Amino acid sequence: MDNEKQKNEKQKWAGVVVGIFIAPEAGAPMQAVEAARAVPGRGLEGDRYFEARGSFSRWPGPHRDVTLIAEEALAEMARETGTTLAPEASRRNVLVRGVPLNDLIKKTFTVGAVRLEGIRLCQPCKYLARISGEPGVLPGLIKRGGLRARILDEGVIRVGDVVRL
Repeated sequence: MDNEKQKNEKQKWAGVVVGIFIAPEAGAPMQAVEAARAVPGRGLEGDRYFEARGSFSRWPGPHRDVTLIAEEALAEMARETGTTLAPEASRRNVLVRGVPLNDLIKKTFTVGAVRLEGIRLCQPCKYLARISGEPGVLPGLIKRGGLRARILDEGVIRVGDVVRL
């Protein structure tokens, strides 16, 4: 298979948003919402990073706009390590299904009508292990802990929205 054909094959996916989570303050429990307004340079309205009140807000930048995690990654972690983590306990904003998040670094994609750009992987950290009470998340989410993305267009992200390149 040539490179162009491989590239086209990789792009033949369409995922879906299955959950949206925000927390009003650093360390506060993530709350499930049906929709959230995405604002470039700020994040999801109502989330701790929107008002620069997140645990890592002292390091500003576009990598704080929105984080995504795949439902499949949480299931794989549970299957391989025995560590289960509820989607909201992942501390990521958007739970998706059928989306190859690791392939979206430096790519523009849409979540519903909102354009995002993948910035870098969202690797698990000691803070996540501590706040979740699950030390197994560190090894369990390596290379599948999600994606940090920059919001390019203001709009509303909703549960059920299609995710595609």
